[in-house]
Amino acid sequence: MIKRFKDFFFSLKTIFKKKKNVKLGLYGPPNSGKTSIANKICQDWLGEEMGAVSNIPHETREVMIKEKISINSKGKELSFNLVDTPGIATKIDYEDFLKYKLKVDEAKDRAKEATKGIIDAIKWLDNMDCVIVVLDSTKNPYSQVNITILGNLAAREIPVLVVANKIDLKRSDVKKVEGAFPQYPVLGISAEKGLNMEEFYEKIFELVKR
Repeated sequence: MIKRFKDFFFSLKTIFKKKKNVKLGLYGPPNSGKTSIANKICQDWLGEEMGAVSNIPHETREVMIKEKISINSKGKELSFNLVDTPGIATKIDYEDFLKYKLKVDEAKDRAKEATKGIIDAIKWLDNMDCVIVVLDSTKNPYSQVNITILGNLAAREIPVLVVANKIDLKRSDVKKVEGAFPQYPVLGISAEKGLNMEEFYEKIFELVKR
């Protein structure tokens, strides 16, 4: 009788464990390519895009979620909920948007929405099971924003994969990203050109299974 109860209890634990919706978050500074990566994942596995992209910083100003994405790699299948977050910045000034030919009212609204989006993104960290930190591989990785993001993730002991995006550009330097954050696995990709995406999906398997 006791054995039956234990077996039943174990079965229940297994069922509920399988039903857990793994939340995979995309974090990083503005214009690093988070939404481009989210779109690439959704295009590859759902046949649709997740959000709009733009050269103007903070195009994504609210947390976006795409549920029940199932990917395959080497005969294995993995399901997760993808969470695309606004770009993290230590300072947002509406005047910075004026050089992109936005009107003053539009720039102020964008700055206000971006600020709220950053606060929401930080709050969402407590819901993440694992995180992909997306960095622009053409820019200096030693920034206060990047250090702050990874510091917050380390404090929460959240598994991290650092993606050095935009390797198709001449100024790309993945080695510099690796040198900046040697404690994390780093993978160079190009979401726009689809470079190294198969290896990227393999890394997602490793990340989620940790």
